[in-house]
Amino acid sequence: MVIDGDEFLTVGEAARLMGVKPATLYAYVSRGVLRSYRQGIKRARLYRRAEIEALLRVEPSEAVRRGRPRRGERLEDIPLAESWIRD
Repeated sequence: MVIDGDEFLTVGEAARLMGVKPATLYAYVSRGVLRSYRQGIKRARLYRRAEIEALLRVEPSEAVRRGRPRRGERLEDIPLAESWIRD
């Protein structure tokens, strides 16, 4: 659906596009990785397609790909996702 020129996806559409479960989307929202938008007065949430696509372009650090930090590296030292986004 398009609202004010921006394309929004339902939770099901966004989850399919990302290849994750809806619960993962909710976790991303609660951790501030992704924003959701309320649809009218309903409890249904929408996700901006451009934000989903930007998140799909995120390139995690080597430590994240390995699933653990390098010796002497703390998880806090891993750059924020915003710095991983490729144009």
